[in-house]
Amino acid sequence: MRAPALRHLAARARWFWREATGEAAYERYAARARAHDPGAEVLSRRDFERRRVDAREADPREGFRCC
Repeated sequence: MRAPALRHLAARARWFWREATGEAAYERYAARARAHDPGAEVLSRRDFERRRVDAREADPREGFRCC
């Protein structure tokens, strides 16, 4: 396999992994928030993740958290 094909394959694998684990969610949120209102304050990654986890745990359809 040639180097460009390997780079493309690695990039696709990285994209898939970030989407599957939710890692890309903050970048999507920040881009959407800045596009909607460039002057608005964007949550820090830490605050964003905290709110995301809290919302997930508060939703009874998600089941319960055992640990």
